[in-house]
Amino acid sequence: MNIILIGFRGTGKTTIGRILAQRLDKEFIDADEFLEQKEGRTIKDIFGEGGEKLFREIESRIITELSLLDNKVIASGGGVILGEENVRGLKKNGILILLDADVNTIYKRISEDIAAQQRRPNLTNWDRYQEIEYLLEYRKPFYDKAADFVLNTASISTEESVNKIMSFVRNYVKDLKNN
Repeated sequence: MNIILIGFRGTGKTTIGRILAQRLDKEFIDADEFLEQKEGRTIKDIFGEGGEKLFREIESRIITELSLLDNKVIASGGGVILGEENVRGLKKNGILILLDADVNTIYKRISEDIAAQQRRPNLTNWDRYQEIEYLLEYRKPFYDKAADFVLNTASISTEESVNKIMSFVRNYVKDLKNN
């Protein structure tokens, strides 16, 4: 069974995912990095060539491939939940953990991540804060519907986040075995 971290950019999917995978002795896969390696170009370049439509098509192919794996911790792209087929595929062999945070926290984290800014495109013509605010609101029902567990990472440490996820996963697996 896979553990899939979903949520907006800057909520901690990659940071928490790496530690979680290490603690659970599982391989960690960042879906965006995996996509870029497969495509041989950055997400920003893909957006530049074919916009969000092309990116979402490629992302769906990658998610289909990742959904076939087992015993992994996967950090998904922030918008992966927009495709129902993506969510269905990931849920077939995975637990979806939503990492959540408020607009101010996400804005601060994204603003401090220069490397990600260079690789990730803006999705609107608005300033970064307005874009985050809008996209969080728009995606919220998709995140909520997809999530098996929700964890707000704004005011807890990475270590606390990992521990809470591990506890949830243990109970989830135990419940599966008992049913």
